[in-house]
Amino acid sequence: MKKFRHSGLVAPTLLLGGFLLVQSYLHAHPAEDRKSDQDAIGAVLNAQQIAWNRGDVEAFLVGYWHSPELTFSGSSGVARGWDGVRARYKKNYPDKAAMGQLDFSELEFRFLGPDAALVLGRWHLNREKDEIGGVFSLVWQRFPGGWKIVHDHTSVVAPKKPSP
Repeated sequence: MKKFRHSGLVAPTLLLGGFLLVQSYLHAHPAEDRKSDQDAIGAVLNAQQIAWNRGDVEAFLVGYWHSPELTFSGSSGVARGWDGVRARYKKNYPDKAAMGQLDFSELEFRFLGPDAALVLGRWHLNREKDEIGGVFSLVWQRFPGGWKIVHDHTSVVAPKKPSP
């Protein structure tokens, strides 16, 4: 019986095979082909916008991962955990007048893998006392129950002043 001799090529061959498998998946499922995922994430954002506009912070937060590992970065620092993010929203938006009417726009979807996405966009709040807005980047993860925000980085961007 002849013995099989490992020539030191098994590990590199397995690595190359794994790499090619991942590449074939990515090429078979480019971002354009992720319409159902994009629609699912868009539906969560739409539900958040509707909840916000009726003054319902609790329903707005359903779009976030309910975990101590959730993070939110903004001008006041980093809020950690679902409870910390909830407390931040409740403090900064204590009532419907402070919340105003929310609009999301200029959404860009980048899929980072089969169960992860980055969504960039703009937000705008129209309130009785003022209008504010800015940009956001949301990291999404697909869970058995659907897509959830696992990290939110939101910044206020001052409106451009007209040139004299």
